[in-house]
Amino acid sequence: MLQIPDHAPAFVSVENQFPEDLYDAMREFVRVHPQWDQYRLMQAALAGFLFQHGCPDRAVARHYLDGLFRRQEPDHTATRP
Repeated sequence: MLQIPDHAPAFVSVENQFPEDLYDAMREFVRVHPQWDQYRLMQAALAGFLFQHGCPDRAVARHYLDGLFRRQEPDHTATRP
């Protein structure tokens, strides 16, 4: 008998193919804005799209706002002179 988990996993993997020019623009954005990465950008973009198109789920709004306003985490690997 299959067991059903009590809750969904926190993260799921998604595979998608982008037009090359869109991918290049995303790569350039991440290069110029080091506090962003491709995952944060995609999460903010998807949550923003859903939120702006009327998705009433509060978790979507939270992910959208967290993606936009998350502060850059301090780099604890940097060494002091």
